Amino acid sequence: MKKILQASLLVCITIGLAACGNDTATTTTSETASAHSDAQVTDETLTIGVLPAESAIPIILAQEEGYFADRGLTVAIKSFTSPNDRNVAIQAGELQGTISDVMTEATFKQNGIDMMITSDILEDFKILASPHSGITDISGLADKKVTLVPNFILEYIMDQFADTHDFSYDIVDISSFSARSEALLSDQVDGAVYTEPQASMLAAQGAVILGSSKEAGIKGGTLQFMTDVIDNRPQDITAFYEAYNQGIDYMNTHSAKDYADILADYQFPDAMSAYLDSQTEDYPYAQAVPKDQFEAIIDWTKDNGQIDQIYTYDELVNNDFLTNK
Repeated sequence: MKKILQASLLVCITIGLAACGNDTATTTTSETASAHSDAQVTDETLTIGVLPAESAIPIILAQEEGYFADRGLTVAIKSFTSPNDRNVAIQAGELQGTISDVMTEATFKQNGIDMMITSDILEDFKILASPHSGITDISGLADKKVTLVPNFILEYIMDQFADTHDFSYDIVDISSFSARSEALLSDQVDGAVYTEPQASMLAAQGAVILGSSKEAGIKGGTLQFMTDVIDNRPQDITAFYEAYNQGIDYMNTHSAKDYADILADYQFPDAMSAYLDSQTEDYPYAQAVPKDQFEAIIDWTKDNGQIDQIYTYDELVNNDFLTNK
């Protein structure tokens, strides 16, 4: 049985890693979106919440290369180091859109925050073993201590690997990203789950990569917008995705070294450029969250007690703004 352990006395040493840490409706129809697709972009700012991970890069490039401005769209990017801090900003009405995940969207819905998932995101979460654990295979984490952020996509991904390989593990819930990283690197825990570039940075310091959500075909990360923005400003979201996909084109036709300075301005470490340039396949345009994976995540979220009802795909997802539905 999986247990959640609270770790409060672990050493908190900052090791210079940017982080996804724990610091801190009604669907618009295709006809409605189409009717507004030729409407003029509004002069209202679209504030988007991001975390310092791969998923934010197309948005950042679209902003810095002027792709949003080319379409008359004003976008403000608000960066968070913690999904919890991002959620507080959503609850306070400070964001019109955000990078998130399926389980967070479901909990928003249950708590009366009316948002819709509009696409997936770029994502690759890695399962890591501590440097001196001697673990070289994912099954080696059986009955071991793994640090991650509970109730978010990190726990879901770890559960998928554990179920596939038929083992249980204990969650170590450490409140600080730097403390979690130090716990892994100093072998106070046996494993961890991180997205990029944090995973590659930890691997460069001795952690062992055991698995990849991308290679396993696990997808649950999302881009989502407030429903009132979808209903009243669909032309703005259409323009957003046009610029987002242009950002993807830029990633696919440039070395990450060409925009390393941009990433540095957003507190991305040098490891991000090395990771991006190591990829052998082109990045895809924004795509729909797969329905089968959505349903699996919703079931998991309910089983975990985060929601008390099953939401359908159509209740939480709007794919009208995608070029490839």
